[in-house]
Amino acid sequence: MKESPMTRRGALSAAICASAVVLSGCYYPPPAYPVQVPASFDRSFAAASGAMRDQGLAVNVEDRGSGTIVGTLGGATVTASVRQQADGSVRVQFDANGPRDPALIDRISRSYDGRMGR
Repeated sequence: MKESPMTRRGALSAAICASAVVLSGCYYPPPAYPVQVPASFDRSFAAASGAMRDQGLAVNVEDRGSGTIVGTLGGATVTASVRQQADGSVRVQFDANGPRDPALIDRISRSYDGRMGR
């Protein structure tokens, strides 16, 4: 018994469609969660300086070499220390001296986190 060319064409089309459906199931989308990258020293230093300015401090010292930023607001002096750790991470610490607003360091820290995308 001989098959007609239309039957072969239909079978071939069905096989191609089935292959396309099977192959399309192999796609793996990128992760839906953000991938965290270690912060760089430069980015952390800029964010610390910007956070102090965001909260109204006048930045008097900005020494990238030593990782020190000093700003004043009223009678308070705030110092930010940005240090590269041995494991490659960056540590940022804010300290305040003198008469100050007790929530100032917290506001600077939140501003820093916002600038770092946290």
